[in-house]
Amino acid sequence: MKILVTGNMGYVGPAVARYLRARRPDATLHGFDNAYFAHCLTGAPILPERYLDEQFYGDVRNMSLDLRGYDAIVQLAAISNDPMGNRFQDVTLDINQNTTVSLGRAAAAAGVKNFVFASSCSVYGIADGPPRKETDPVNPITAYAKSKIGSERELAAIDTDMTITCLRFATACGMSDRLRLDLVLNDFVACALSRGQISVLSDGTPWRPLIDVADMARAIDWAVGRPAGTGGRFLTVNAGSDDGNYQVRELAHAVAGRVPGTDVSINTSAPVDSRSYKVDFGLFRSLAPDHQPVVTLDQSIQNLVDGLKKMNFKDAEFRSSDLIRLKVLQDHMDTGRINDRLEWR
Repeated sequence: MKILVTGNMGYVGPAVARYLRARRPDATLHGFDNAYFAHCLTGAPILPERYLDEQFYGDVRNMSLDLRGYDAIVQLAAISNDPMGNRFQDVTLDINQNTTVSLGRAAAAAGVKNFVFASSCSVYGIADGPPRKETDPVNPITAYAKSKIGSERELAAIDTDMTITCLRFATACGMSDRLRLDLVLNDFVACALSRGQISVLSDGTPWRPLIDVADMARAIDWAVGRPAGTGGRFLTVNAGSDDGNYQVRELAHAVAGRVPGTDVSINTSAPVDSRSYKVDFGLFRSLAPDHQPVVTLDQSIQNLVDGLKKMNFKDAEFRSSDLIRLKVLQDHMDTGRINDRLEWR
């Protein structure tokens, strides 16, 4: 099997490369990335790309790689969170949606069998009531979320026999060889270790579904080999687990329980945060019983604690460091390495 992973040098990619290599030792694994975050290594014993057979470098917006011969393509490349999406709205639409759809069409034309798109549960946006299923209305409220649902809809319209899987991932968390701390659980662990205090700016009641990056890799492994008979030629599926739905205050206290001496402060007088949604993962559970999440919340927290301690992490001002993706892009721009379209100069 020959697999291409685009955007493999970010937060999720290293876990995907490691898992695919372990599960598919005879596969040919290639990566394609423009290396914005290549230098953001966090204690990796070996370069994550060592698990690949070949690493290609370039911008997915003008990728010229010949896709013929690939059995599966995993599209991870994206402007990957709300702060970056809000700062670079036009670029987010271009990379996250337009490029994803162009890549999907090119893959179909090249005879690729499986196309896997890393979508997001953030498409549910403001969602009161019961956990959201794939058939429920979506309500994206950010550029990032809008680009994800826009990609899903355009991928669905491609006239092809290629099997397309859109994995609506829960919020990512956990340790990675290219760690990000601009994610809720990761941020809380960093605050606990560096400051001894977690300050929840909301009233703590919003719901967030979580999935560890290791379990994201498990889901991707399932999707790259998914036959069309399992879920249909085109499939959108929530990827996570029902017991991975947590309120923000639960996450804060869970972290404090793993880092003794941590004080938790919750702004109970804050307006209710409308970005709250629970998600139903029943379809994923029925279609992929052998690829269900196995990393518990406590394990994710402990892996982060262990990983950050191994890095001698003590930076109370980490939100201004290279562990925050928007800060990395801004530094590239400030030093003239990339322009405001996020293109290398």
